[in-house]
Amino acid sequence: MTTTVSQPRSAVLAARLENLLAERAEVMGELVVSNGGDTADRATNVDANARLTLLEQRIAAVEAELAVADRVKPSTGGVTRGDVITVDLGDGPETFLFGSVEQAGDGMDVITEASPLGQAIKGAAVNATVTYRTRAGRELSATVLAIS
Repeated sequence: MTTTVSQPRSAVLAARLENLLAERAEVMGELVVSNGGDTADRATNVDANARLTLLEQRIAAVEAELAVADRVKPSTGGVTRGDVITVDLGDGPETFLFGSVEQAGDGMDVITEASPLGQAIKGAAVNATVTYRTRAGRELSATVLAIS
């Protein structure tokens, strides 16, 4: 899937943060304030608290990314976190965000740094071909066509 990115990183992150904050408000509305109630009430409260904790972590991660989103980063000449990259995985050019899922907008595919492809492609220059091994043990290659 090829996606064209027209919004700056900060706009994408701000939209993601807005969605997470709305979701947090919804979850907070589900919390049962009373310590009374039956087992089902308490289970709902536990579930809502667990979701709230996860949302708080995601909000903090997006806020941290947003704080540095549009700072000019030094050019390393290779793929770095936050770059939009065009890669040929063997089926023609595809565009991805190299970074965290939280940075991506709707319809934007992400290559994370922790993935086997992400580890191989980090620091790669334009026209570099890298090989990586999937978790299933298959060896694949990818060519970096563009970095922006």
